[in-house]
Amino acid sequence: MDSLITAAARALATGDALGALNRVALRDDAPALALRGIAMAQLGDLVRARMLLRRAARAFAPGETLARARCVVAAAEIALATRDLGSVAAALDGARRVLEAHGDVANAVHARHLEIRRLLLTGRLDAAERSLDGLDPARLPPAPRAAHELLAAGIAIRRLRAAAAEAALDRARRAALLAGIPALSAEVDGAALTLSAPAARRVAGGDERLLRLAEVEAVLSTDAFVVDACRHVVSDAGTVVSLARRPVLFALVRALGEAWPADVARDARCWRGRSGPGTPTSRTARGCGSRSAGSARSCARSPS
Repeated sequence: MDSLITAAARALATGDALGALNRVALRDDAPALALRGIAMAQLGDLVRARMLLRRAARAFAPGETLARARCVVAAAEIALATRDLGSVAAALDGARRVLEAHGDVANAVHARHLEIRRLLLTGRLDAAERSLDGLDPARLPPAPRAAHELLAAGIAIRRLRAAAAEAALDRARRAALLAGIPALSAEVDGAALTLSAPAARRVAGGDERLLRLAEVEAVLSTDAFVVDACRHVVSDAGTVVSLARRPVLFALVRALGEAWPADVARDARCWRGRSGPGTPTSRTARGCGSRSAGSARSCARSPS
């Protein structure tokens, strides 16, 4: 590998996409095309990045399986960013196996992280958590360790575990500082803002109050009867019943929960039942009716 390619790769590893392009922008050989594609992805031009990576993959010789695998991983990251999840799974799995066989640990871990991100995007939290638990973050360099902790925080947020999410973000912030990559630190800061932002709306006697994730977690840990319009389930003291396939019943339960302890007029119940949870009269909400307190509590959580 020549010195310009080496220097460009090092620049990309530190998040210096412009520095990398300064070294390879005018070159059309396969390694330069691949590095240009990754640089364009870091700069946000995903369409051009995808095109350059495809050209690079075609330009590498058939025997250069390691280089091709690295292109596949970079292209998969772009696909995840654009939510193009169709063929990512098989491609990533094959590329990761090639990287592991060639001893490219850093890119193999990155491929595993991308697989976990795909699982999160498709709602497979259990599979994502099992896969993440199979990696030891203590053995990773700072940058992939920060990425690992960001994934851990993402899982914790989706499971409404505010303390675990905050701890993971603290670890990610320290790792990102050690890595010295400003874009990575910015990603951690963005995730922290998501954690501290309002995650729910609580309704009691017609009054509404925004709740943070930790407050939503506290409500769900009580014996309150919860109507969850994010997942279309109702829960009570640990028992969860899905009404995702029964939208009319869910709309009625939600109307009753929002009005508790008052009743809902029959005409209003009929209207809510006809309109269903997907019409303009419906709001994304978590409704919680606390029977023990004898008052109604309703909380709405925006779907993430």
